[in-house]
Amino acid sequence: MNNHDFLLWWERIIAMTLKELKQLFRDPVLLLIIAYFFTLDVYMAGSGINLSLRNASVMVIDHDHSAASRELIYRFRPPYFDFKGEITGKNEAEALLNKGRILAVLDIPENFQRHLLQGLPEAVQFQVDTSNTVLGTLATVYAAEITAGFGQDFAGKRTDMNTGQMAVLPLIQNRYRVLYNPNRIDSWFMSIMELLTVTTMLSMMLPAAAAVREKERGTIEQLAVSPLSSLQILFPKVISMGMVILFGVSVCLFFIIIPIFDLPVKGSISLFFAVTALFVFTTSGIGLFIATISHSLGQVTMLVILLLLPIILLSGAWTPPEAMPQALQWAMYISPLYYYNEMSYAILLKGAGIDVLWDSILSLTALGAVFFNFGVWRFRRQFG
Repeated sequence: MNNHDFLLWWERIIAMTLKELKQLFRDPVLLLIIAYFFTLDVYMAGSGINLSLRNASVMVIDHDHSAASRELIYRFRPPYFDFKGEITGKNEAEALLNKGRILAVLDIPENFQRHLLQGLPEAVQFQVDTSNTVLGTLATVYAAEITAGFGQDFAGKRTDMNTGQMAVLPLIQNRYRVLYNPNRIDSWFMSIMELLTVTTMLSMMLPAAAAVREKERGTIEQLAVSPLSSLQILFPKVISMGMVILFGVSVCLFFIIIPIFDLPVKGSISLFFAVTALFVFTTSGIGLFIATISHSLGQVTMLVILLLLPIILLSGAWTPPEAMPQALQWAMYISPLYYYNEMSYAILLKGAGIDVLWDSILSLTALGAVFFNFGVWRFRRQFG
């Protein structure tokens, strides 16, 4: 290819890219949807979803009504639990749990204090509504810690041991450190995860929608018989929609996630956007494939939703890879969101650089080449 052909090739690419941008800006509904996803949707995910236990409603059946039972009940207080009062029997407790009125019931048996004073083992029952598995598990763990602490404190009082004497007793201490998010702020994780999900969905949806619009308007056949190659027809759609997505990511990051949720960006913003551009290119190849088998925007939407869920579930964001069956662990390596998820958190929260992420970058590049070339091949086969 000589210089004239090279310049002509890029002139066509630029002209087609400008055409795609003009068509997008003539669709105010689609622009409004894109703006919503990169602003309100991410904000609601970061501020409205909490993976911690906060003010879990608990009621008590106190058969003992002693000082020990009152002290134990007092420990189930905010911010983790919200004591809603006392009930009289198990039937009422089961009815409230079945209706979802409360999350848990603490059942304290008779002679609770007397048995503790006698040094006898005593058990309390903690009934939990685990229809929400995450909250139910957290409530059980927190309740176990509260009762264990109460038992230790009560044993020290019963034996009249002071603080100094308790300190010399053999004790196993569980010391742990939380790295990168020491305060365990859920909004950091949820807002970033929602941004990655939105980016994944739109990077498949927008190029596919741009290609299918050509089918619906009958202009795809005109482009197919024009001097433009398949690459010159499809690549501008990826470039233009990728530019829009990168702009949306920058708005979301600089105007929503960082200022509102106080996200401390530890790594290179430039590297994050470079990785995002590579990810958009990769998933755009999936979108181009969707466009070749779709005949309307409705079909594109349904196919994107169909593919989006397994891509998210195989990203490792909600389920650790080591907790998955071996077959799904292998399947994760063909999910582009798996690499993008790993790199995004590593860059934004851990400050990782190319020296750490080079293998993920290479893997995502290889997937992008395969997906994009497959989409172009399908288009050429259909209209060539």
